[in-house]
Amino acid sequence: MILRSAVDNFAHSAAGLRLRRRLFKGSKTYWEERYAKGGTSGAGSYGKQAEWKAEIVNAWVSELGVTSVIDLGCGDGNQLSLARYPRYLGLDRSSTAVWKCIERFSDDPTKSFLRYDPEDLWDPAGWLRGDLALSMEVIFHLVEDEVFDDYMSRLFDCAERFVVICSNDSVGTEQAPHEKHREFTKWVGQKRPEWTLDRRVDPPEDVDLMSSFFLYKRAD
Repeated sequence: MILRSAVDNFAHSAAGLRLRRRLFKGSKTYWEERYAKGGTSGAGSYGKQAEWKAEIVNAWVSELGVTSVIDLGCGDGNQLSLARYPRYLGLDRSSTAVWKCIERFSDDPTKSFLRYDPEDLWDPAGWLRGDLALSMEVIFHLVEDEVFDDYMSRLFDCAERFVVICSNDSVGTEQAPHEKHREFTKWVGQKRPEWTLDRRVDPPEDVDLMSSFFLYKRAD
């Protein structure tokens, strides 16, 4: 018991986190292996957390008259099962996650799915577009700086009118090697100044979630 306690303490220490980061294979490999082994998108996509997230986005989609949603990081589809979107395209880098969604929603003609890899994707014609572009607790899992920058660029380039981001907006609070917390609002202000933050909604006290919602709209 003493040995196990010492191991657990090290694993959750700053030194343990640094070691796990050195052994980390990268975000792309991590998520594919996680889904392939039967893992899920995480606790935030289930239970009360998922219900609150769905409540916020569904309300905005209805209020703003959103006609289509493109989701950059659809995961295993459990969060999507609570969504009410007129037309939906889910993208993910994990082929296992995409096939899970295809199987789960195969009878729903309003939903499409596509595996995408930024290294093999070039879309200047704008086929991958939605009235609203959605990022649901993805940003803090983009541990590589170049992957983060590419993802943010694609997220805003995919949006016709609105961008909805569910994430934290802070640095230095990571608990796992597959996390890197960022002040993404600074990136938006510097790289996409034509987009303005219209609303921010923080989770209620009874919802155990570190993320808040940020609604951006294109400036007139």
